Amino acid sequence: MGTIRAIQYLRAAAALAVVIFHAAEKTGHDFTIGAAGVDVFFVISGFIMWVISERRPMTPAKFIADRLRRIVPVYWFATAVMVAGALAGLFPNMVLTVEHVVASLFFVPVQSPSSGEIWPVLVQGWTLNFEMLFYAVFAASLLLPRHWRLAAIASLFAALVGIGLVVPIEHPVALIYTRPIILEFVAGMILGEVWLRGRVPGAAIGSLLIACSLGGFGLIGRLHLPFDEWTTGPLAVLLVLGALSLEASGRVPMLTLPNLLGDASYSIYLWHTFAISVVAKAGSMLGIHLAISMVLAIVSGTLCGIAAYALLERPLLRRGRTPPPAVGLTGPAAQ
Repeated sequence: MGTIRAIQYLRAAAALAVVIFHAAEKTGHDFTIGAAGVDVFFVISGFIMWVISERRPMTPAKFIADRLRRIVPVYWFATAVMVAGALAGLFPNMVLTVEHVVASLFFVPVQSPSSGEIWPVLVQGWTLNFEMLFYAVFAASLLLPRHWRLAAIASLFAALVGIGLVVPIEHPVALIYTRPIILEFVAGMILGEVWLRGRVPGAAIGSLLIACSLGGFGLIGRLHLPFDEWTTGPLAVLLVLGALSLEASGRVPMLTLPNLLGDASYSIYLWHTFAISVVAKAGSMLGIHLAISMVLAIVSGTLCGIAAYALLERPLLRRGRTPPPAVGLTGPAAQ
């Protein structure tokens, strides 16, 4: 199956949105809406897993093995760099505990001793906790007949969200796995089924959906409207559906740089904060104008991710003999 360019480019855009969000945060600017790149990633993740399972049937064990091989080595390497940096005194505000490090490595949501937030050692790895839940449930669903899988996952995730809405919860694992954001994976799966059946809207409607989505994101960011999965999730769904509509109409050209950024989006997501932190700190020490510092942080964070992809992620993928699916890998976790 050929590459779905629209998905590939959306992965690139989502990764860059997160990079800009963190660069702005570190340089005294505000681009909070960039964090919605995660919502786009989750919708894409659901879409890709559903399409892959249809085009390339596999056992639950094979599915999980492929996902772990895709995600874990690079994530563990980045986490190890964080731990080494903390031990060397490079992150003076970081509090390390064995329990937190182990939980981070094995995708168990726990409170960070540094901030009290439910974050792993590598903060942006919080999204991988959701991805791993989705992968585990998706793998189990492969034991069911195909026509039951989507309904089964949707029912389970809807039940979890319902519990989170009506039951007071304090345990970190329960807090994370009952968040409405998990429904974005279900929405992506539904889009995958729509795509497989050839029922995506035409290019005109797709363009309108993209415009509505981007306009909605812009309004949230500009007017500081409520920012959570209830508002950004539907907009991410509209964006992905609109992009798929353009893809189906044959109006998405091959673009080298966005394609590269899509390939490198997982590494960009994991590694960009290292470079951004260094550049922002250096900019502050040297008295560089904040706007220039932000631009330098964005560029350096992106280049750091591309370098990590070329020097670490891609060689590991080749060594593991598990090439990335042609449709583009998934959301921050398996992007």
